[in-house]
Amino acid sequence: MRFTEFLKTSVLLFAGSATALVIVAVAGARAKDDTTMLYVGVGWWTIAVAGGLWLGRGSTVTHGIAQLLSTARSTPAVPEVEPGRILFNRMWVLAAFTLVAGGLAFLIPQVPAVASGFALGAALAWRKQARAVEAIEERDGVRFYVEPTSPFKPTRLIRAPWFRKFDALRDEERASVG
Repeated sequence: MRFTEFLKTSVLLFAGSATALVIVAVAGARAKDDTTMLYVGVGWWTIAVAGGLWLGRGSTVTHGIAQLLSTARSTPAVPEVEPGRILFNRMWVLAAFTLVAGGLAFLIPQVPAVASGFALGAALAWRKQARAVEAIEERDGVRFYVEPTSPFKPTRLIRAPWFRKFDALRDEERASVG
């Protein structure tokens, strides 16, 4: 699976998790007739949105993603694409987080309300990472792929060759020299 597609899918999964958790938190609060929790939840979600927008404002990759890219193993061929397996192995923690927090909605509606803020903040903070990685791929003429690994091992990337894009200035310099 291409790393950029993994990042885009991760953002959507975090946003989906946040949405599901907001829905069950609101349903749990309504079942308990707890309007105070709803007001506090809306306040927390506003803070999470502001924090996520602030953290994701840059157009460069984060330090963690930069380390992943720099330690990518090079290969001469495009690796086998297994998106289902890779997503399950990398995102099972998010699924467990969503199920546990959502399962507590009718007992303690504050839990999914707080959990949804973290998922929302993460989705917004990572929203530009795929574009930043795509820019690096275009610059270097490579594609990064997520290496299929065990769900309990850290994520690793594979660096495969791809077409290099030359800008118009370099093309003009070549034309004037030749």
